[in-house]
Amino acid sequence: MSQTSEFDAPETPVGPSLKKRSTKQKAFAVLAAGLVLGVGATVTLAVWNDSEWVVGGTAGAGGDPGTPGVGTSTFEVQQNTSSPFVADEWTDEETNPGGSLVFTAGALTLTPGDSIYAPVSLSTTDGSVAAPSVRLSGAVDATNIPTEDADGLLADALQLRVVVATGARDAAPATCSDASFGLGATFVVGSATTTAALDTAGATVDALAADSGNQLNYCFEISLPGDAPDTLQGRTVAPAWQFVSSSELI
Repeated sequence: MSQTSEFDAPETPVGPSLKKRSTKQKAFAVLAAGLVLGVGATVTLAVWNDSEWVVGGTAGAGGDPGTPGVGTSTFEVQQNTSSPFVADEWTDEETNPGGSLVFTAGALTLTPGDSIYAPVSLSTTDGSVAAPSVRLSGAVDATNIPTEDADGLLADALQLRVVVATGARDAAPATCSDASFGLGATFVVGSATTTAALDTAGATVDALAADSGNQLNYCFEISLPGDAPDTLQGRTVAPAWQFVSSSELI
């Protein structure tokens, strides 16, 4: 006779539903642990952020364009070779041969002992910084102007004097003539009693104020010595001078 005890009772099989429930519970537990870790990581990394911008200028208001606050100055010197002087005839002539000097009568028909004269004025432009260093270079041959002076004999014989006077911008300077070369004149080349070769550089350093503040009025004198030989007849030259300006004293 068979007997069944509690120890001998057959095992009740675990159904599929119980296995699924157990698996879901484990998954929820793992997921919950993950959520906890995620919350902890977020708290650890979170910071407040703020930034401030500055500009080298002035920002516009209401969507309008602003203005820059950093830039460079401008430096520009112009010349005026009009004779008689005309205030509005300032030009830039930055390459050889440059602006044309207007000589007094007889410039192409010199005879021994003759002198001719021509003015030129310099000034800075509106908005330009000052030019405390303005120097006259010695004459060189003009570019693209054919001449008749074999061996440069006439160029070597001609003599030069230059004077300078400072005046107000657009004010007509004194007439450029023999009277400009008296004892009280400021000589750039030569003196009241001496002349120099055409290629002689200026001995002075002249200054121009900023913003068209003044003008330098130069007067050129070219003379053919009284003892010029006959071999200089029928010759022509075209000397070109350069004014070198700087925004610093050099």
